[in-house]
Amino acid sequence: MNTQTTSANTEVTDTAEPTNNQADRTYTQQEVNDMMAKMKTSVAKKVLKPYEELGDPDEIRNIVSTHQKTQQEQALKRGEFDKILQELASKKDQEISKRDSVIREFKVDTPLVSAAARHRSVNPDQVKALLKSSVRLNADGEVEVLDTKGAVRYNDRGTLLAVDDLVQEFLLSNPHFVQSTPATTTTNSSYQGSVNNKIDISKLDMRNPAHRKLYKEARSQGQK
Repeated sequence: MNTQTTSANTEVTDTAEPTNNQADRTYTQQEVNDMMAKMKTSVAKKVLKPYEELGDPDEIRNIVSTHQKTQQEQALKRGEFDKILQELASKKDQEISKRDSVIREFKVDTPLVSAAARHRSVNPDQVKALLKSSVRLNADGEVEVLDTKGAVRYNDRGTLLAVDDLVQEFLLSNPHFVQSTPATTTTNSSYQGSVNNKIDISKLDMRNPAHRKLYKEARSQGQK
């Protein structure tokens, strides 16, 4: 009986001994490195597996880098294009300003000077300088005379007040801007009783009270 028991114990001991040796085994650095490399490869495969159909990761990085570079180049080109647009817009504004200046000179400045000269102003250019802020061109290019509040003025007929009317009104209110002419009996009598007949009000002397009266009467009758 004892012999069998000892034999069994010996077999158990012999069988367990390799297991203890395996648990106490020491791995070399190379073996550790190999195991870590295998583990890294396994994890990388699991992570990248959903993206395998996109291609090689290095190729993907190259594609992204190229795309970013292309976007930067296009942004630079857009910047140059915007600069060109700004230059063209500036030139267009200059052309419009030049065109408007020519139109204003033709429709506002020249008529002001002409009317002032026709109504015997001492200095037609000075009259133009004083009155030009009261005259503008509307969106349709029509001349509009403005009052002191910036509202458009109309005559008694309900039409736009003309530049000539503005000049006459100004010279009547400011006779010192009108050239003086000697008042004679002949001159005075030549206009007496002539209001019923049309007279050339541009020849009236606004320094002469009688002439100013004739001017007002003529204007009240609608004469221009």
